[in-house]
Amino acid sequence: MTTQPQTETLPVNRWNDAEAPTSDGLASLTYRSRLLGSDRTLVNIYGGNTSTKSVEKDHLGRDVTVLWVKGSGSDVASITEKGFAGLKLDEVTPLFDRAAMSDEEMTAYLDRTAFEVGRPRQSIETLLHAFVPAKHVDHTHPDAIIGIACTPTGPDIMREIYGERAAWVDYIRPGFTLSQQIGAAVRDNPQLEAVVMGKHGLVTWGDTSKESYERTLRIIGEAQTYLDAHREAQPFGGAAVQSVPESEREALLARVLPILRGAMKGARPVILSLDSSPEVMEFVNSHAAATLSQVGAACPDHLVHTKRVPMYLNWTPEQGMEALVAEAAAGVARFKAEYEAYFNENKSDGDVMFTPSPRVVLIPGLGMVNSGPDAMGAEVSRQLYIRAIQVMKSSSSLGGFVSLSAAESYAIEYWPLELYKLSLKPAPKALEGHIALVTGAASGIGRAIATRLSAEGAHILIADLNADGGKTVADDLTALRGFRRAGSVSMNVTEEGQVQAAFRHAALTYGGVDIVVNNAGIASSAPIEETSLEMWNRNQSILSTGYFLVAKEAFIMMKRQATGGNLVFIGSKNSVAAGKNAAAYSTAKAAELHLARCLAEEGGAAGIRVNSVLPDGILAGSSIWDGKWRAERAATYGIDPDKLEEFYRNRTTLKVNVLPEDIAEATFWLASPAAAKTTGGVITVDGGVPTAYVR
Repeated sequence: MTTQPQTETLPVNRWNDAEAPTSDGLASLTYRSRLLGSDRTLVNIYGGNTSTKSVEKDHLGRDVTVLWVKGSGSDVASITEKGFAGLKLDEVTPLFDRAAMSDEEMTAYLDRTAFEVGRPRQSIETLLHAFVPAKHVDHTHPDAIIGIACTPTGPDIMREIYGERAAWVDYIRPGFTLSQQIGAAVRDNPQLEAVVMGKHGLVTWGDTSKESYERTLRIIGEAQTYLDAHREAQPFGGAAVQSVPESEREALLARVLPILRGAMKGARPVILSLDSSPEVMEFVNSHAAATLSQVGAACPDHLVHTKRVPMYLNWTPEQGMEALVAEAAAGVARFKAEYEAYFNENKSDGDVMFTPSPRVVLIPGLGMVNSGPDAMGAEVSRQLYIRAIQVMKSSSSLGGFVSLSAAESYAIEYWPLELYKLSLKPAPKALEGHIALVTGAASGIGRAIATRLSAEGAHILIADLNADGGKTVADDLTALRGFRRAGSVSMNVTEEGQVQAAFRHAALTYGGVDIVVNNAGIASSAPIEETSLEMWNRNQSILSTGYFLVAKEAFIMMKRQATGGNLVFIGSKNSVAAGKNAAAYSTAKAAELHLARCLAEEGGAAGIRVNSVLPDGILAGSSIWDGKWRAERAATYGIDPDKLEEFYRNRTTLKVNVLPEDIAEATFWLASPAAAKTTGGVITVDGGVPTAYVR
């Protein structure tokens, strides 16, 4: 192997001989793959593929040479040994001598060469790894390499950097022909250390896993050194606008994000994320961004997650809030029309158009907005466009950025082999893409509701006066459900400013809100002559006024989104049945129910449904019942506090105790598409209390 002096910009070598597997097979491949994936400047999220060839025993004890290659759709950063496909290499390599092979033929053939059942389908670029005659092969998408590969003079620059040590292959869609071209280049030129694929990426190899890894880093480091020597002093032509100060930026984004999110909705809502990092702001604020961003994708692997181009808002901070709002709605409409035209110009029979909304939105002065079917989808879009910015930055300094044509882009975006990756995802759950704000969710009924909605795919915002408890619930849900699936915000429902801040937080965190559960509450009990004005006002303030303030902000945000919405009020048996020694509590609960019915009438035209769930006697997990309320209610009925749960059970028609999870189930149904034609409704979940039967 030819050695070159290390450069200052060589990617960090993370190989640790003490940690690396001593064998040079699948375990070592897994180790190397995860090292490469740990640096996103080398390998895109879900992108790239790695392989090794090893001799294994088959089910009859015979020696078989196996090609282990990354499974389709996996991410090398987190891959395990089970994430690799295993193919019988001796059955694959004869394909090199074929004249041609369609994608369908290639896939069907490779499926029949499986060495081991139960493993994932092999990578789209499996033949590349089979045809390169080296034990270990890495295919990566390094920023530095693609920055050169996406310039008009890429082949010349590569020769200047590597001489005869690297071969250049013009862009064609991955598959049989590209793999054959790369295999031939390596077989016919033993001095090669790498192959650069135009507008695509890098292939490197080695006799050992460590050698392959270190060669990959060295080849990339040489390219980075060249880029550093040609870096522009004013990237992207310098700044055309200045970033909006953070305090003003949040106000602008909180207003525009729900509008963007609503306009971007397809069959399901989307989740948004924000990025206003220095590298993003340098690009979106620049003179070049408006035109450069519309050239095309920086790498074929980006297309499914970013679309061919982002949406660039024709707006500057000097134009103000209303102009931003107007341009956001108009911009999405333009993008959809242009995407539909792109689809119609390139479609084949049977193609079904994806939702024609942008996955990336660039807003001068404010930053980048990314969308996805969930928070992780938005994060993948964000990460990939960060990589695109770095590629465009490098290409621009070397004579210009070039990308795939519209036809080439479409051929990747709607490529059946790429669509197969998407098909590996489980079917979406009922509330996938929805955002739910649940008040009083740090414990009891609210926590159960948040957990149930999260289980059905919703992203949850816990809004509770108990900030620490709310954070604990959010952290638990995120650990259970995945990346950014839940967050929390401290909120006192009686303080209008705090309620407004919570909804602003929802907009900035996820892009808006679809489901609001009014659940926060207290309880108090006393005969009327012992009911103080303070007790009366406190019940009204939290249970009635609090529900009003939350509902008001929900309506404002949902109408901005213009996609409908759901409010669920958690009332009480006391909403419809007289409660002895509970006048303050019962009156406030009755007000909640009537407010919900009034809002159902108001929200109908906007597709906003408002329904109520009326529980009774739920002691389990409730912070309310841990206070004086248990003793007060027990005293009302003349029983010992420890007997209260039994008392409530025995007075029900069904002779059951009601649990927080029972209320959560009713809430989920009302918030789900299954209840799409229900509004102004009331569901009693009390085990059957005849005095509370809804009349």
